[in-house]
Amino acid sequence: MVAPASPPELLLFRRLGRWDYSPVFEAMRAFTEARAADTLDELWSVEHPPVFTQGLAGKAEHLLAPGEIPVVQVDRGGQVTYHGPGQVVVYCLLDVRRLGLSVRGLVTALEQSVIELLAAHGVAAHARPDAPGVYVEDAKVASLGLRLRQGRSYHGLSLNVAMNLEPFTRINPCGYPGLRVTQLRELGIDLSLDAAAEELLLHLGRQLGYRRFDHAEGLPVPF
Repeated sequence: MVAPASPPELLLFRRLGRWDYSPVFEAMRAFTEARAADTLDELWSVEHPPVFTQGLAGKAEHLLAPGEIPVVQVDRGGQVTYHGPGQVVVYCLLDVRRLGLSVRGLVTALEQSVIELLAAHGVAAHARPDAPGVYVEDAKVASLGLRLRQGRSYHGLSLNVAMNLEPFTRINPCGYPGLRVTQLRELGIDLSLDAAAEELLLHLGRQLGYRRFDHAEGLPVPF
């Protein structure tokens, strides 16, 4: 068996600001399709206007009453979730094979990065083997959804920071009827969206084995 190639030492944090969901979705797929063996891994942090995204396993019955909020069909795993203002979304543009990670290993890194962030602010959180994501007691604070193509990942995780949680009542979050949802603000963690994004990126970068980071703004050219 051929050993995985050594990953580059540098990980790029790309801050996008606020973007509609669909252009970022298309940019993720294009980036993944075009990347070469030596392309740097990137983590993109973004805030989306209100949108429901329905994964490949999504069932219509989990969309209870979307109302005026658009529903976008996407190619990640999982069911339906909500993205909106006040939530940090981190997309993971990674060469998973080069990192030597299994899918389970990547999911664990994502979950652990959120658990570490909350622990740093005095809040105990945990993952669940039956339902990917991060929970505080029985309430979900972060959701995961990934797609791997030829050993490279896109999509990622969302962390609720300080948002209107009402749209989660219009769906069965991640396919679980009655699942409670929480956020950093309700847990007594007073972080701005930018500060939460920066802490999350650092925790995740280190979970992935990186120690050197660089920053960029906006979607990569030509987007």
